[in-house]
Amino acid sequence: MSHGKQFTLYTHVGGPNGWKVAFVLEELGLTYESIYLDFSKGEQKAPEHTKLNPNGRIPTLVDHQNNDFVVWESNAILLYLIEKYDKENKLGVSNENDKFTLLQWLFFQASGQGPYFGQAFWFLKYHSEKLPSAIERYQKETQRVYSVLEGVLSKQEWLVGGKPTIADIAFITWNRAAFNVILKDLPGVDIAKDYPSVYKWHKKLEERPAVAKVLGIQASVQNH
Repeated sequence: MSHGKQFTLYTHVGGPNGWKVAFVLEELGLTYESIYLDFSKGEQKAPEHTKLNPNGRIPTLVDHQNNDFVVWESNAILLYLIEKYDKENKLGVSNENDKFTLLQWLFFQASGQGPYFGQAFWFLKYHSEKLPSAIERYQKETQRVYSVLEGVLSKQEWLVGGKPTIADIAFITWNRAAFNVILKDLPGVDIAKDYPSVYKWHKKLEERPAVAKVLGIQASVQNH
């Protein structure tokens, strides 16, 4: 089967985790086709997708230049892309200690930011009943994650290696959810004032040409 693009990315118009893969594909100048699965039709759970990704979630990446090798779990995909296609370490690190620090931040994003911000978003926007105690718990966890990041980013510009890496990029999409929804109307919270280093870091990431391009694509497909 002939593919015009090197990668196929199974993703979703709104789901945050697919977009961070698109950021890295774009940053590295790799060609890809995005297939947006319709969650309302359960396409992510359909056999056509679960034969690739048994978890039935997004993102799923197929590398056509590597015998259609499949990777799922967004941070695993980011690691695959820099290991295989970022020989200049544009978004990776070469120092051994830095590699473990990078992994540390990817694990923190996957175990801390993603689940807590995701639950906050769910209980604010989608849960069938309003549960103030659940909303409060996950908004407080969101603030706790930001306190951790603020403590580090107040002393250094980037998370690891003195430069932007996939560790930083992994945080972008859920940060946007926090800025625009999770903490937006929370009384007494002003992200730019309360977490100035996090805010500055996030805005610098959004201004990167590859990131800005993908955010433009996201806006267009969401408004389609």
